[in-house]
Amino acid sequence: MARRGGVFRTSLTRRRALVGVVFVAPALALYGWLILGSFGNAVQYSFYDWNGVGAATFVGFENYVKVLTSPARLESLLHAFELMIFFCGATLTLGLAAAVLTRAAVGRRSAAAVRTILFMPQVIPIVAAAIGWSWIYSREGAANQILDAVGLSGITRAWLADPSTALVAVGFIGTWALLGLVTMMLTAGISKIDPALYEAARLDGANAFQEFFAVTVPGLRRELVVAATLTIIAALASFDIVYMTTQGGPNRATIVPGIDIYNLAFGQQQVGGAAAMGIVLMVVVLLVIIPLQRLAAKD
Repeated sequence: MARRGGVFRTSLTRRRALVGVVFVAPALALYGWLILGSFGNAVQYSFYDWNGVGAATFVGFENYVKVLTSPARLESLLHAFELMIFFCGATLTLGLAAAVLTRAAVGRRSAAAVRTILFMPQVIPIVAAAIGWSWIYSREGAANQILDAVGLSGITRAWLADPSTALVAVGFIGTWALLGLVTMMLTAGISKIDPALYEAARLDGANAFQEFFAVTVPGLRRELVVAATLTIIAALASFDIVYMTTQGGPNRATIVPGIDIYNLAFGQQQVGGAAAMGIVLMVVVLLVIIPLQRLAAKD
């Protein structure tokens, strides 16, 4: 009897596995076709000189050499790393501060209102947000009007049209766009920290700053790593915000890899060079992200 029961359970397990394969296989096939297939094509194109229409010529690693030695390609990568200061550094700093402050005001309507306001950029289409920020940064926009009102009219300018300020202006837009998501992630992480740890810290005589560094930051390690991963990828792979506000100008002051790849493929018909630039960008992202993931995996 026991043997029959074991055979029945084994048969049921096999049936479930077969049903799982039947349902999962189409999704895996679609993923392989859309994602892995596209990646394979990009790798293949990166070894050819091709304009997207005519015959392709095999050039080996020539496209990669051009990417790694061209000042224009390296300039776009440098701008992406500069955007990390805003997309990642400023966003995590402000998001952590907002999460800690809203935790201190938990239960109050003001805390919920602040979280709602901070999260609003996540539901605003990026096209509308970019247009709005272009107006804010314009010569007669809100930014300059505020500066005029506080007596700083001497530094007013068309912020997105000035090569010295355009990248910083775009960076602030990225901080604004990502702040709500990061704040919500960190707020959720703080709610999981055992309140007994804060009580123990206070009994030991810790002040608010000591609590923050001894309890809050260690307790948010995984959330901070996830937030850093998302914001770093957003900076390195940025395209939509830059394209909708400056399109890489003025004078390439805001050119980033995403815009550079777009211009190479569709503006200069260098599909092979664009593919090589995309592969290099992927490798750069992995080199930055993998150490972060190892940090999150540590006990």
